[in-house]
Amino acid sequence: MIAETVCSAVSAAGLGIAAITAYRKRFLSATRIAAYSLVPVGLVLTGVVGWVAGMVFKPSVWLGFGLLGVAWLLFVVTRAVERRSGSTRKERKAAKEAQRDAVAPAASAPSLPGRATAPKPQTQDEPRTAATTDDFTDVEAILKKHGI
Repeated sequence: MIAETVCSAVSAAGLGIAAITAYRKRFLSATRIAAYSLVPVGLVLTGVVGWVAGMVFKPSVWLGFGLLGVAWLLFVVTRAVERRSGSTRKERKAAKEAQRDAVAPAASAPSLPGRATAPKPQTQDEPRTAATTDDFTDVEAILKKHGI
C-alpha cells in the first residue's frame, strides 16, 4: 500500500516537472521526463512492485542473493588465479604433449619413448660445424647493428 502511494506521488511530481519543462519550450526534454515519470505507475499496475516488496522481506531470498554473491566471488578468484599462473587446462595438456614429442637438439628425428640415445657431446678438439657458426653470425650482426 505504501509502495503504491510513493510510486503515484513520484509519477505526479515527474509529470509536474514535465509540464514546467514544456512551458519553457523544451518539448523533447518534457516528453522524456513524462515517459520516465509514468514508469512507476506502470510497475504498480503490472504487479512488479508488489512482487519486489514481497521478495525483499523474505530471509530465504537474501540467503539466495548471498549464495549468488559467493558463487560470483569464487568465479572471479579462480579466473584471477588462472590468469596469474598463465595456464589453462588446454595449455597444460598441449605443453605436456609438446614435451613428450620434443626433438632433441642434435637429433634429426623425434626421439621415441623407450629408447635412451643421448646426443654425442662436442669436444674441444672437434672443429665447429657450419650450423653453429651460422647461428653466431646472426647474433654478431645484430650486436654490430646496435653498436655493441
